[in-house]
Amino acid sequence: MKPYEKLLQENKNWAAETQAKDPDFFKNLVNLQSPEYLWIGCSDSRVPANQITGTQPGEIFVHRNIANMVVNTDLNLLSVLQYAVEVLHVKHIIVCGHYGCGGVQAAMTQKSLGIINKWLRNIKDVYRFHREEIDAIKDETKRTDRLVELNVEEQVLNLAKTSIIQKAWKENNAPDLHGWVYGLHNGLIKPLLEMPAGTHIDKLYEFDNL
Repeated sequence: MKPYEKLLQENKNWAAETQAKDPDFFKNLVNLQSPEYLWIGCSDSRVPANQITGTQPGEIFVHRNIANMVVNTDLNLLSVLQYAVEVLHVKHIIVCGHYGCGGVQAAMTQKSLGIINKWLRNIKDVYRFHREEIDAIKDETKRTDRLVELNVEEQVLNLAKTSIIQKAWKENNAPDLHGWVYGLHNGLIKPLLEMPAGTHIDKLYEFDNL
């Protein structure tokens, strides 16, 4: 059996087992997508949103990219965000990073890595904003872990800067924003930051005509 064929076989096994446990599972799933959560996570294969939160299909809407970034020119992310907020009416948006993030580690070096340099520059900006705090940490692992945390916090703030979120806050008083970090070493999520709907942000980023 070729490696990829194992995935197809596992899919058949999963579908059969799922239907055996609940004959109406797929019938119900076809007409069900009303998640309360949008998850913006890292593409890292070790951080699957559903498994680590114990959620089922239909319960969490997911967007993933390298280092869980919210970049104001990323039309993919912004399209997901608008759909989640304006169509699905999610109540919570979670930005979840993880310790040991390769994207964050790469952003802390001066290595040129090709096209990904453009993406990592956004993380380098976070490093620059907090350079004094990060450089004061002598242990390399702890220094990287701290940048992981600061990056999550900055991405939550980037969400709040979008017109999509500000409009939703004014009209619906939702969604709340959350910043979390997942520990690969113990499987636990550490909450870092919460921004309830309507949280004040710097007026420089506010839109007064929404």
